[in-house]
Amino acid sequence: MKIVSWNVNGIRAVHTKGLFLEFLNNEKPDILGIQETKAEREQLKDDLLAPEGYTSYFHSCRRKKGYSGVALYTRVQPKSVFTEIGIEKFDEEGRIVAADFGDFTLLNVYFPNGGSRDERLQYKLEFYDAFFAYCENLRKGGKKLIICGDYNTAHFEIDLARPKENVNTSGFMEIERKKLDEITTLGYVDTFRMFNKEPNNYTWWDVKTRSRERNIGWRIDYHWVTSDLVPRVKNAAIMSDILGSDHCPVTIELE
Repeated sequence: MKIVSWNVNGIRAVHTKGLFLEFLNNEKPDILGIQETKAEREQLKDDLLAPEGYTSYFHSCRRKKGYSGVALYTRVQPKSVFTEIGIEKFDEEGRIVAADFGDFTLLNVYFPNGGSRDERLQYKLEFYDAFFAYCENLRKGGKKLIICGDYNTAHFEIDLARPKENVNTSGFMEIERKKLDEITTLGYVDTFRMFNKEPNNYTWWDVKTRSRERNIGWRIDYHWVTSDLVPRVKNAAIMSDILGSDHCPVTIELE
């Protein structure tokens, strides 16, 4: 089973470029989670809502149109789908769409960016705490979890090209990185580092500075899994050759 996550930075924009359905048709993932859709279902045509072979589920931002938003495309019929964790200030921003597939539950998440002002950094930190508290309750109920998406945080120095210059930049601040330390302690595993411990592997590049051409990037898109799923993870990779967004897709393969 191939599971892909991709922050598309506007699903209509990447579709207009002719790249979204091309990617879906070429790669044929069993499950595709996308973040930052910046759209609502009624704004999308059938070719995006129901590509051949896929069922789609969207969760759009209620607070502000054209902001945030996530979606799940799947070939595998889920037992149930949910989009909220029961806290309105997080649920209203359209950041989670999750599906229970029986032997695992996949949560596709667009974690907040904390860079615009202090209150958004606090919102981001609170989101991390609330979301993983929700995940821990799922685990107590016997669920095995895959949490994919744009985490908006690089964990270690190896995960961005210029760590020393960015220690005070949101996305690499110590207070944010500690959230990834905490989930590691809880038994969540960064699947990419199971297979690749090399530097210069990034998933986001700043468009304004054309940093992708020089590979001056950040690794902030992940698949983390609970430790009980680790034996089933057979590969994890970054698809840095896929264009269309300032992020590239990341993928895992499950046995």
